[in-house]
Amino acid sequence: MAPPLSLLACLDKTDKMQVNGKSKQHNSLSAVPIVTDTTWQSLVLKATGPVLVEFWAPWCGPCRIIHPVVAELSEEYAGKLKFFKLNTDDSPSIATQYGIRSVPTTMIFINGEKKDAVLGAVPKTTLTASIEKFL
Repeated sequence: MAPPLSLLACLDKTDKMQVNGKSKQHNSLSAVPIVTDTTWQSLVLKATGPVLVEFWAPWCGPCRIIHPVVAELSEEYAGKLKFFKLNTDDSPSIATQYGIRSVPTTMIFINGEKKDAVLGAVPKTTLTASIEKFL
């Protein structure tokens, strides 16, 4: 069930983030590339190197909280780890295949195999610890 419209009204797609000590404004929904049913195989399962996928939904308030964190990490780990977002409303079959029962969920894949999953809008340090295990 979608949250009340009043909650959506206070969620802004533009967030501020810190990059190299400087405040930067960006559109967190477009900062990380999108993966879909059509591109899942080539971008995630057949990728060389580790891949982090954020499973999210447009109506999810906690997803809006974690978007800028994932975007910041994508800049920090550029060249070491690929980052993608998967909208579970648009690609429910992939979400079901990986047992996604709540969003946000982030998963790390290596050679097409799920290696780790982090549930919820967690602090940056939690995601960093998960990433570091696989680099």
